Amino acid sequence: MSQLTLSTEAGVTPRHVSFVESGRANPSREMVLTLARALDVPLRERNQMLLAAGYAPLYRETGLDAADMSQVSAALARMLAHHEPFPAVVMDRHWNVMRSNDAAASLFAFLLDGADAGDPPNVVRLMFGPLRGHVANWDETGEALIQRVHREAVGGIPDPQTVGLLDEVLSLPGIPADWRTPDFSAGTLPMLPVAFSKDGLELSYFSMVTTVGTPQDITLQEIRVESFFPADERTREHRWD
Repeated sequence: MSQLTLSTEAGVTPRHVSFVESGRANPSREMVLTLARALDVPLRERNQMLLAAGYAPLYRETGLDAADMSQVSAALARMLAHHEPFPAVVMDRHWNVMRSNDAAASLFAFLLDGADAGDPPNVVRLMFGPLRGHVANWDETGEALIQRVHREAVGGIPDPQTVGLLDEVLSLPGIPADWRTPDFSAGTLPMLPVAFSKDGLELSYFSMVTTVGTPQDITLQEIRVESFFPADERTREHRWD
């Protein structure tokens, strides 16, 4: 974004933006937040901007089990429960599973068959690790997952920990080199299901992602609920009993 565009979006003069960028002027706390909003900077990085300018962080990062999060926590519990008998999980910005419903726990337990899921379980590591051999359409879904990690990064740019996660899985044996370059071109289907196959059981799911509207807490901005829906009748009729 040019200085002129940024100044227009922020409602300040291009001269002041230039002075702030070059270090000739020290921005006020309000100016830091104004520029951060104009640049659509994620809340976690806004705190870092404030610290760099010499101010205290503004946005909290509250655990989901805290008393202040009781309403959100209850809403997440309802979403997970109401999505039964299909899988649903709550993930943080780094694809770690924070919560899951019974169907998701049963699906992962079946596919992992005693293998270590990690603590916390990480969806990207699981898909590129112990679950990889049970994904019937791995060539399509593996590449699509890498694209999702790039596309769904908070703020649109993967943070260092996400970059490290990508480097980790893309360095595994058998991963095509061109997966390192995200390709967001349209595919042949409106959505891409992931097809699991193990011990004669074949299941196919597509997913929808839910985020918190107007979050004012770092945790709430970064979490998302991924709900898996059956992509065929066989999966729709399956029950984890």
